[in-house]
Amino acid sequence: MNAVAASVASPSKTPAGPVKPVAPGAAAKATNAEHGAPAANATQTAAAVVQSRQHVRRVGLSLGAALLAALALACSVGAVPVGLADWTALLQPDKTGAAHVLWELRLPRALTAAAVGAALGLAGALAQGLFRNPMADPGLLGVTSGAVCAAALVLTFFAAAALQLPPAARLWVLPVSAFVGALAVCFLLDRVARWLTPGSIAGLLLTGLALNALTMAIVGLCSFVATDEQLRSLTFWSLGSLAGSSWGVVAVLVLALVLAAWQARRIAPALNALALGEAVASHVGIDVQGLRTRLIVVVALLSALAVAWCGLIGFIGLMAPHLVRAAAGADQRAVAPLAMAAGALLLVLADTAARTVAMPAEVPVGILTALIGAPAFLLLLHGMARQQGGHA
Repeated sequence: MNAVAASVASPSKTPAGPVKPVAPGAAAKATNAEHGAPAANATQTAAAVVQSRQHVRRVGLSLGAALLAALALACSVGAVPVGLADWTALLQPDKTGAAHVLWELRLPRALTAAAVGAALGLAGALAQGLFRNPMADPGLLGVTSGAVCAAALVLTFFAAAALQLPPAARLWVLPVSAFVGALAVCFLLDRVARWLTPGSIAGLLLTGLALNALTMAIVGLCSFVATDEQLRSLTFWSLGSLAGSSWGVVAVLVLALVLAAWQARRIAPALNALALGEAVASHVGIDVQGLRTRLIVVVALLSALAVAWCGLIGFIGLMAPHLVRAAAGADQRAVAPLAMAAGALLLVLADTAARTVAMPAEVPVGILTALIGAPAFLLLLHGMARQQGGHA
């Protein structure tokens, strides 16, 4: 009895046997568990951030390598095959026939496709961030249709006035008019959607579809009154083509794309805050109205540049950001540049197929992007319905 009472009265005594040493890591874990584990949580958070950045870097490198391979393929295949000897012939004063085709046609067209695809991908990412809507796209919301509408009005009703300008200024008539049309539709979409259906995603999409129908009706009217030559030009705008590519177009597109990418990099943190709602963004000190205005101008500029020289090319701005978000997450600081690379890759591949699928004829690239983008759009709707618990 005395022994039992002694053992109960002194529970801190350990039983006989060898004492196992406690590992330093186990002691640290026990200490962190006792004090709420703030150090462990901070370490895990830092490790997760580093791992996320490394993953984004890997995705970017993969997209860059795929884009370079697609550009090489686009320059090599076609009615006139281009080999390695033709690339080296570019450095010689007397170029071969294939080298001339490569320098004057293939290379500027491939770079134009990459620049236009990057512009559409960035415009789609910014539009989805602006409207906080994964279905937002410059084509679906009528922005590109507004650019086409303005260009169609210039081609049919104001062609005589454009001919009065100096030859150097005529090159800028269609891009400037397309920019004005895209900008007008962007501001109209923002104002009308806020007025009719404030805060409604469905209302935003329906407003965009209504503006899209209105602008395309004006394009149809222009086609009805156009001459044969004007009608051929309007057909080019409606279907989309990269046949008019040149080194001058590449220079303008790259310059505008660099400026837009720089602006997108600056406003990416604000877009992350805007994703939580306008009230939250305003609470943390973001000028929401100024941010919306800057985004609208950038989206209009990118859409107008894409349409002004290449016509109506749809669904690139919708598909590229979704592919990027599925691979690298929703951080706008990563989505914007990766969407540019994904859009460039998609359009380079689509244009290569448009040139080669029916040689020697050429299929308008807008038809191929629509054939690919429409099923992707339906799959996206199906995925959203399943996430919301609906039936698709």
